[in-house]
Amino acid sequence: MTVRLSIEVRKRTSCEPRNAGRVIAQSKPETLVKLVRERFGKLPSGEVIDKFSIENSTGARVSIINYGGIITSFRVPDRNGKLDDVVLGYDTLEGYLNGASYFGAIVGRYANRIAQGKFTVNDKTYLLARNDGENHLHGGWKGFDKVFWRASEINEPAGADVQLSYLSKDGEEGYPGNLSVVVRYWLSEDNKLRVDYRATTDHDTIVNLTNHSYFNLAGGGTILAHELLIDADLFTPIRAGLIPTGEMHSVVGTSMDFRSPTKIGARIEEEFEQLVLAGGYDHNFVLRSNGAKMKRAARVRERTSGRVLEVFTTQPGLQFYSGNFLDGSEVGRDGKAYHKHSGFCLETQHFPDSPNHPSFPSTVLRAGAEYHHATIFKFSAQ
Repeated sequence: MTVRLSIEVRKRTSCEPRNAGRVIAQSKPETLVKLVRERFGKLPSGEVIDKFSIENSTGARVSIINYGGIITSFRVPDRNGKLDDVVLGYDTLEGYLNGASYFGAIVGRYANRIAQGKFTVNDKTYLLARNDGENHLHGGWKGFDKVFWRASEINEPAGADVQLSYLSKDGEEGYPGNLSVVVRYWLSEDNKLRVDYRATTDHDTIVNLTNHSYFNLAGGGTILAHELLIDADLFTPIRAGLIPTGEMHSVVGTSMDFRSPTKIGARIEEEFEQLVLAGGYDHNFVLRSNGAKMKRAARVRERTSGRVLEVFTTQPGLQFYSGNFLDGSEVGRDGKAYHKHSGFCLETQHFPDSPNHPSFPSTVLRAGAEYHHATIFKFSAQ
């Protein structure tokens, strides 16, 4: 039996206790945000997986499960108000248990690749799983995308949100330190999804977290006609195995130049060495403004629907992936087979293989310090 809990978000009056209702209203009395929690499935180990769906008054609705912190669905309106799902995903928990493409998931401890599955901290070398040829990818065989996260709803006057927490124990997948992670998904009335990442450790370690959603603003077909702008003048070139060389190259005069809106498919078939190595785009771009300041990283427009996605982040890098490894073998929502270029990823993060490149921004988290980064996915229509 499915149990649905629908919570209307409204402003608390002065006579109500602070914990009255599980989510508190936005500041405008006419604003209404709904949070629905329902059972999504059960893991073989026995944990019950819930789906949390947050919907605002425009009809925008994002759904998240506490297995892998996965965004399973994100319905947003087009220029005519028509709603479509703009992320790739599955109808059932079994799809995510058996899938291999990280649809919508939180990936960590280290998003992206680490060469030969090893890194050094404090003169000690740690060996990780080689789950991507000779290299380590997205946290190993059982990264954060494949674990049970504890979930709670947070009272917030400006919108409804879900907080997920997970303790990655010392030695898990080869990483040192007990790492306590909290990821918060927050949907606003103006169609912004903020993803906030925090982590602390009791032993020096490395951390690099991101969300691995695949977007398709048309709701189907390929993403090759989507117009992409990336706020970056440099990218980190790769060698075989999609591992960075350690250099930073200018995008000027190359197939990597997205400084002005360009169709994703405009140059994807060019005989440019970087595209050949990756089978398309799967590259880290060096964002113009480093540091903790929130800045725009990318903008994508799909002309037919009019949908626009803008990505803002405090992270120094953006991994643009054009869905090169999708081959139709994974059948997703509504029985759709996901073929090459069915979706694109804009993964805000530190650079791939940073622990092995001293010139890259450091991903070391010291004991007692806090890792904190945030990303905003803002949807609109023209």
